[in-house]
Amino acid sequence: MDINQDRLKQVDISKEMRKSFLDYSMSVIVQRALPDVRDGLKPVHRRILHSMNELGIVANKPFKKSARIVGDVIGKYHPHGDSAVYDAMVRMSQDFSYRYELVQGHGNFGSIDGDGAAAMRYTEAKMSKIAMEMMKDINKDTVDFMDNYDGEEKEPVVLPARFPNLLVNGSVGIAVGMATNIPPHNLTETIDATLAVMDQPDISVLELMSIIKGPDFPTGGIILGRAGIRQAYETGRGSIMIRSRTEIDELPNGKPRIIVTEIPYMVNKANLVEKIASLVREKIVDGITDLRDESSREGIRIVIEMRKDVQPDVILNQLFRLTALQTSFGVNTLALVNGEPKQLGLKDVLRHYIDHQIDVTVRRTKYDLKKAEDRAHILEGLRIALDHIDAIIKLIRSSKDDEEALHGLMEQFGLTEIQGKAILEMRLRRLTGLERDKIESEYQQLLETIADLKDILANHARVLQIIHDELTEVKNRYGDERRTEISDANYDMQDEDLIPVEESVITMTTNGYIKRLPVDTYHTQNRGGRGIKGMALNEDDVIEFILTMSSHDYLMFFTNKGKVYRIKGYQVPNASRTAKGLPIVNLLSMEKDEKVRALISIERECDSAYLLFVTKYGTVKRVALDEFASIRQNGKIAITLRDGDELVAVKETNGSDEIIIAGSNGKAVRFNENDIRPMGRTASGVKGFNTDGSEVVGAATTKEGEYILVVSQNGYGKRSAIEDYRLTSRGTKGVKTINLTEKTGDLVSVRAVHGEEDAMIVTDEGIIIRISLKNVGVYGRNTQGVKLINVSDGQSVAKVAIIDAEEEVSDDEVETEDHTETALA
Repeated sequence: MDINQDRLKQVDISKEMRKSFLDYSMSVIVQRALPDVRDGLKPVHRRILHSMNELGIVANKPFKKSARIVGDVIGKYHPHGDSAVYDAMVRMSQDFSYRYELVQGHGNFGSIDGDGAAAMRYTEAKMSKIAMEMMKDINKDTVDFMDNYDGEEKEPVVLPARFPNLLVNGSVGIAVGMATNIPPHNLTETIDATLAVMDQPDISVLELMSIIKGPDFPTGGIILGRAGIRQAYETGRGSIMIRSRTEIDELPNGKPRIIVTEIPYMVNKANLVEKIASLVREKIVDGITDLRDESSREGIRIVIEMRKDVQPDVILNQLFRLTALQTSFGVNTLALVNGEPKQLGLKDVLRHYIDHQIDVTVRRTKYDLKKAEDRAHILEGLRIALDHIDAIIKLIRSSKDDEEALHGLMEQFGLTEIQGKAILEMRLRRLTGLERDKIESEYQQLLETIADLKDILANHARVLQIIHDELTEVKNRYGDERRTEISDANYDMQDEDLIPVEESVITMTTNGYIKRLPVDTYHTQNRGGRGIKGMALNEDDVIEFILTMSSHDYLMFFTNKGKVYRIKGYQVPNASRTAKGLPIVNLLSMEKDEKVRALISIERECDSAYLLFVTKYGTVKRVALDEFASIRQNGKIAITLRDGDELVAVKETNGSDEIIIAGSNGKAVRFNENDIRPMGRTASGVKGFNTDGSEVVGAATTKEGEYILVVSQNGYGKRSAIEDYRLTSRGTKGVKTINLTEKTGDLVSVRAVHGEEDAMIVTDEGIIIRISLKNVGVYGRNTQGVKLINVSDGQSVAKVAIIDAEEEVSDDEVETEDHTETALA
């Protein structure tokens, strides 16, 4: 009992835990997770290369089984599991992991899809050519060696590393309480930057960035912005945004598609494709119809096909935000300097590497000098021997053993022990005259070499020049072009930023099909032309709305139930001139029996103060525009309608406009909007026009123009001055605005114009004509006007839209419906 007590040791457990954990931490940091700043290698990678070099599994020799290499590494140098060694070796052979592979693999060494390598008994490997540069001159005492884990072998503390491997291939490692994440770089740029630091030690990071542009990833991609690169190079820490390389093209059927040819570094391609598919299944990204991975040995190719009506730039921007098609790389340049972990900037890394190369070059020079001096020393002895060959032969023949002969040589001829032994080992053929000349020649060359090596050691500039020449040689042999592009583009763009701002024509039919077209699709024709086909329609469908707007303006939809919905113009699908378009229910959360009855566009910077509502039975209401500043996806109440009434027109007003409302009976009323007090969104409104049994066909405001354009059912129309309509109070029957007859048909449209615009007249069969209002005469209120469009039997004018004028072209420059229904004007 007393003996056991004596063997017990009292310890403070908190101190013991702190000490043990610190020892463990430092072991992981130094012996496992962090690379050395000099050769950019962790111990396992260094041991793999050293073992392969010792086994002779070099670049110009045959491949050997991976299991043989791994067995040698763990048996001699790395006392850990074989999977740790094999996984490290596999990564060194992957062209998507290392910018310049240090191991050349033969067999299945994994894929960018995350597939693991085949078992080590199936694969073969050897050192790559560039890895030989890491080992060059290792046997010339250029680096220190230390005992291996059992003291029976020697392993290098660091490799000579004839290029800056830490930057060239980067490094990733997680230690205890710290981690490193160094991106790979282009060999040519890195060596050029190293030479620049050697030539100009005070060079700034900004100047270095003109040489070494930024990381160069083996998988290519595009780095967005330079701020993160500069921060990483200056401080050792920074965030770099990497985007996939993509292109957008169009299939023969008009469907757009995105093709991905490069993905960010360390992104698993299979997981990326699955993530995109998941977003499509969950309808987070809408518009993708097909997703294929067509990658092969030639390179990456992910194909994403989309519907015709979607904006491919918007879909791509969503994928950048939601998937690893765009990802950030957090740079953390942490490496071991003299065995201690340190955060390093770009110049720090290059300086430490240059210091290492100076040390390697000096040590190699000293080694070569010693070898040369040793050889010269022996040659001096041989020269003495040849000068006294007869006496030396006599001395050797008279000696009873080697030791006596050696002693005699040293005494009689003043030779050293090394010289004496060399003479004793000299073959008789060396006594020929030719051999004597060779010895003399070799001796003289050695004297020159020795003088040169001593000059190198005495002259630091020559050491730097040697490093300069050797780095240049490596660059010329292994340098290549950059794979990663560096762009100054903004990586935080909103979807809207990708949509071009352009004037568009929005058309919508009574059956609810809507589409968007460039405004220049329709050229101007002379009055009375036949027009061109504007939309492919079913027999029971007619175009109901047509307006022009910017693709970035708000488009507000007012329905028969008095509700309002709002989207941006670019959200309406772009389509061809003859396409039907997309059902409006695919864009808006409308109820089944709800139909759009009015469309207006609101500019983003709008100076209008009110919206004026006009119903079929003449009810009017004025509402402040800011009441509609926030509209939910499921819509908002715009006006409370009386039984049987419907919304006909919605106008923007500034508070002092005059309003003109016209009915199908050809009557129109003009009054000041101040006759209508502003009301809330849910109000019903007041009497604005006495329809007298007819229905309201439209409304206009004086700020829209100084003329009133009216168009009848059978294509007759005219312009009249607004002054011709006397100003009255709201609620009256109004005055004649057109003389209606059986020939003209009922009034279908009333618009305020300036007279310089173009009018787009649409029939119920989808025929559209664009005419200049300069060609439409100004007539009195009580006239029927002139023929604006030839309307065939059973056809009638449905809608009229006013757009900006364009230069007039002749009828024969425009293809008409008689020739083709699909040709663009």
